[in-house]
Amino acid sequence: MAIYEYTAKDENGNKFSAICDNLESNAMLREDLAKMGQILLKAKHKKSDKSKRARITQDEIVTFAYKLAGMCSAGLSITGCLETLEEQTNNHSFKQVISDIRRRISAGETLKDAFGKHRVIFSDFFLGMLEAGQTGGKLSETLEASASYLEKRADFRRKIRSTFAYPVIVSIMCFAVITALVIFVIPVFAKLYKKMHVPLPGPTQALICLSIVVRDWWWVILLLSAAVILLWRFFRNDTRLKTWWDFFKLNMPVLAKFNRTVLAAHYIRTFAMMTSAGVSLVKALEVAAEVVSNKKVSEITARLQQSIQAGNTVAYSLKNHDLFPPLIIQLAASGEESGKLSEMLNKGADFLDKDIDRTMKALLVRMEPALTAIMGLVIGFILISVYLPMFDYMSHLE
Repeated sequence: MAIYEYTAKDENGNKFSAICDNLESNAMLREDLAKMGQILLKAKHKKSDKSKRARITQDEIVTFAYKLAGMCSAGLSITGCLETLEEQTNNHSFKQVISDIRRRISAGETLKDAFGKHRVIFSDFFLGMLEAGQTGGKLSETLEASASYLEKRADFRRKIRSTFAYPVIVSIMCFAVITALVIFVIPVFAKLYKKMHVPLPGPTQALICLSIVVRDWWWVILLLSAAVILLWRFFRNDTRLKTWWDFFKLNMPVLAKFNRTVLAAHYIRTFAMMTSAGVSLVKALEVAAEVVSNKKVSEITARLQQSIQAGNTVAYSLKNHDLFPPLIIQLAASGEESGKLSEMLNKGADFLDKDIDRTMKALLVRMEPALTAIMGLVIGFILISVYLPMFDYMSHLE
């Protein structure tokens, strides 16, 4: 699917500009506009959606959802709400998106179809909640719940970034210091030892060879780095590679349990939110799998759907998969007995989120001294290797 930034003309001859994605071709865009009584004047194809994602942040989506929910609960029409939000939005790209959605809804499209044209921005979860809210007559409630959910996801991403910011900074500093030593310090000592005809131990010879490679063959390193990046960009969407990576994340050393907990929390919360909006269990599982976007979880979801369709309870179906902690299974069973499945699963997701917070803090506590020690050992090894020949030379003078 491609992204288009276009200019069109409505039935009254007024020109307007907007952005639309989830389209296969220019002809499809022209056909969609024609259905709404609009004429396409020009369209510009955007090759990548990365810049668009960068311009429209998750925080803006959350704010938009909260405002839309508040206006809907006050009794305003959906088109009136969107028109007001379009005027209040300072982000030009987002303004064009809201404008396009408003025109589509005015032309008779459903909320899901109108917002679905911008699937790059609005997730499958958000679209599913919109459809459920419109169908069940609880649009403002589902929008409020969606905004709360998206806000929690944004907060979680910020916590992840802040938790791993220190290790990343320390690693960068360590790399910069080692590079500076290899490029500027080691060559000076190499020349000195050559003039002094001092025999060099193995570690010193290795460091001098490394220095020569970095200083004289830096362009080869750059070419190899560029090749690796290009290969990664070429193969990152390969199904087999993505499947392997999804399975590896759930079984990798140290972080396997953490990754499993994150996936389970995200999956269960999405499932709970969808069922609370009136979405069927099977459909809610499908949306949860799409939101999580993990091949292993997709396989688990298919088996869960089969189990539920066969008449089994949610708790029994979840119990057959080790991705879900015993607490979630117990809460699911309790929720089904009391008729409060979504409420109990949301509590379970809250518990998992707290467990994730504790795990991240514990990881940070362990990583800080470990990184400091590794940095000290590497730099200490370099300095000792540099000065070893000098110590040998001084001992011979005595």
